[in-house]
Amino acid sequence: MRRTIKDAEWNEFQKRGYVRLGSVVTDEELEGLRRRIDEIMLGTAPVPYDRIMMQLDTQTGRYEDMDPQTKGHKGATLAYRKMQGLEFDPLFLTYTQKPLFHHICQRAYGEGTPVSVLRAMFMNKPAGQGTVLPWHRDFFGQIDRPPEITVWLALDDTTAANGCIKVLEGSHDLLAGDDTTVFLDGDQVEDALKERRPETLECRAGHAILLHNRLLHTSEVNPTRVPRRAFSVCYMDGWASDKKGTTFSRVFGEGALDPETVLETV
Repeated sequence: MRRTIKDAEWNEFQKRGYVRLGSVVTDEELEGLRRRIDEIMLGTAPVPYDRIMMQLDTQTGRYEDMDPQTKGHKGATLAYRKMQGLEFDPLFLTYTQKPLFHHICQRAYGEGTPVSVLRAMFMNKPAGQGTVLPWHRDFFGQIDRPPEITVWLALDDTTAANGCIKVLEGSHDLLAGDDTTVFLDGDQVEDALKERRPETLECRAGHAILLHNRLLHTSEVNPTRVPRRAFSVCYMDGWASDKKGTTFSRVFGEGALDPETVLETV
């Protein structure tokens, strides 16, 4: 399995706002992650549910109809939309700490800089469901050193039919200097679409895409009979904190979480 990102790939990421990383897990690892995420949703996994933010999917597909995301299990169902805090699961933490991702973080934040995760997050569009995700960027102005990179892993084949991500290439520079906008209003979407045509990022299961956090993206519902599951990790400078001075879970460098002991430390 690869351990580094090539210069050409990094340059493409900086220009386009994304780059495909190809396969980043073995078949065995992929199957393990799939099995574990279903166990977490069904409530049978040995994870600290009181530390994991969980949100059920909507029945309408409308973003505004979502219930709030709160900590704790919401019942045994595969219809969760979103879960955060999966760095506290040994299996997902092990994936998060792959050498390739460490190398990417060094390119982004500097050699030797400790690295934290803002969120290690499961995103799901359940079979026959899914919620429309409006055009937005993952910008976090409340963080004193906003994260710049997210590694998005397809746990299932993601296609135009089942609600895969759509992006506007190069749009990570469109709202430069704007430290408030996350979701675009109608006029902003119209202006952005005048400049760029949306790209549909279909992705094979087990493959990953490196995304710039300010890249504009969206996704639709999933009318198919199979789920569209994904796991994304937002990496940031390990010294970053929010306005309250709160720091985040380190995954690389001194004080990093250890998969063998993480369940003992939460």
